[in-house]
Amino acid sequence: MHLISIDDLSVSDIENLFRLSDGFLEIASRSIKKVPTLRGRTVINVFMEPSTRTQSSFELAAKRLSADVINIKESSSSVSKGESLKDTIMTLESYRPDIIVMRHPRVGASRMATRYTNASVVNAGDGTGEHPTQCLLDLYSLRRVYGDLTGLRVAIVGDILRSRVARSDLFGFRKMGIEVRLVGPPTLMPPGIEYWDVPVYDDLEALADVDVIYLLRMQLERAKGKVPPVPSLREYSRVWGLSPYRVKADQRIMHPGPINRGVELSAELADDERSLILHQVESGLAVRMAILYQCLAGSLSEEPAA
Repeated sequence: MHLISIDDLSVSDIENLFRLSDGFLEIASRSIKKVPTLRGRTVINVFMEPSTRTQSSFELAAKRLSADVINIKESSSSVSKGESLKDTIMTLESYRPDIIVMRHPRVGASRMATRYTNASVVNAGDGTGEHPTQCLLDLYSLRRVYGDLTGLRVAIVGDILRSRVARSDLFGFRKMGIEVRLVGPPTLMPPGIEYWDVPVYDDLEALADVDVIYLLRMQLERAKGKVPPVPSLREYSRVWGLSPYRVKADQRIMHPGPINRGVELSAELADDERSLILHQVESGLAVRMAILYQCLAGSLSEEPAA
């Protein structure tokens, strides 16, 4: 089984992953947090872009399941010497891994990798394409807080243009019955947004009646050599940045990380009780344990072989 896009999963697949995640979340509360589920299995994390949360989450998830883990970064791999992605994957395939978790700056890289390995491939972010495991952990966080997700109203705010999280969350949230709207400056909306069949707003007044405000980081590192989409981060923060007084008492704040305090949100709001940011990190570990567990089943409705 591969997990490349959130569209690879049905509603029942997602609900089954959440039931598994409940069990793995309980394991995290034990004094001994390790289980022998994937003993003897090999997980290779291939991260060709910087990452803290996603990489550490997948590494810890695999280790808590007793798998053998290898971490590969671009700076310490032959990619920095000019090796192609195809040759990298074929080299790793020689080690007979069971799962390859991959982050890559190119859209479609994870799907391409499935052609050259018999391992299960998990997309941990492919350029501006998708980030399906982030979507799943976001959904799981919302499920833990709200229970039934049907009819929940979520506004995704900020740099939609370059956000793989926005794409996966939009597709996954709507699949689970959540009402989604996109909010941000017109320069941060992707071309063809009118074909996404989603409400788009260019004013923070659109946040007034939502339950959850999902903030995105300004990804200026993806704008190298291009005209900046906003005059400056200071100007963006002044107009679009959120602080506690701009958020209602019953609204919740989410963010995929890393957060830029003082840009998309103030330091006070990041640490506010309405923030679910650390809740997302906790949910992410349980969800990624469930994903690794189910990858070896070949199906999201079967139990892995002993």
